[in-house]
Amino acid sequence: MPKEASTRGDLPSTLERSDEHAQRTWQKTHDSAVETYGEGERAHRTAFSALKHSYEKVGDHWEPKDQKGPSDEQAERGAGEPVAQTHHGVDANASKSHLQDLARRLDVAGRSSMNKAELVEAIDKANRRETAKARRS
Repeated sequence: MPKEASTRGDLPSTLERSDEHAQRTWQKTHDSAVETYGEGERAHRTAFSALKHSYEKVGDHWEPKDQKGPSDEQAERGAGEPVAQTHHGVDANASKSHLQDLARRLDVAGRSSMNKAELVEAIDKANRRETAKARRS
């Protein structure tokens, strides 16, 4: 089970704080991937990949994206291609305006002077911080 997995069930903790559709999307994809690949990291990566097509991580949970589609360079690549950097649920393909709105919601300091890549990194860091805080409580 990945380090995000919850002790209360088989859903990652960030999904336990997300809507039912996000939970079903992850669970159905994960179950199918387990049948194909077996239990483990590959099944979890596959489930998160499917989730990231329609959802983005905001703080300690997942929210529906305005537009469905790949969330970052890694999600745009096909199987067998070199691995690219992933942004852990941050929709790096979103507009700078959208990223600035998310950074504002997450109270990211210095967001007004950041370029798009810096916003993505700062949101990723803020998301990880919020998730860690939620797990402790």
